[in-house]
Amino acid sequence: MPDYIEIKDLLLRTIVGINAEERENRQDVLLNIRLETDLRAAGQTDCIDDTLNYRTLCKQIIECVESSEYLLVERLAEEVMALCLAFPRAMAARVTLEKPGALRFARSVGVTIERRRDETSTS
Repeated sequence: MPDYIEIKDLLLRTIVGINAEERENRQDVLLNIRLETDLRAAGQTDCIDDTLNYRTLCKQIIECVESSEYLLVERLAEEVMALCLAFPRAMAARVTLEKPGALRFARSVGVTIERRRDETSTS
């Protein structure tokens, strides 16, 4: 049975979208990330070296998202996924990226992607 580390409701601002206004003004994006990993060693040793350092990952995600200027939330989600799976202890991840208020009458719109480390990319 796998273990998980979750980062919930990470609210960041970035340029994302295809409309002129979206290309000029930063918008809120909301990230939820679930990382599949093995936490047994860390649970026994109480040592940061035996786990996936989610603080380091979070800093990388913040830097990536806030400096990006993608057209599609799909592309931004893939970039976040690449950061997650770059951590050797991450076996798989689920990334949900939402744009609050992007659609009239909807709280948010977004995408969820799931990838395993052993999957190969398709173009």
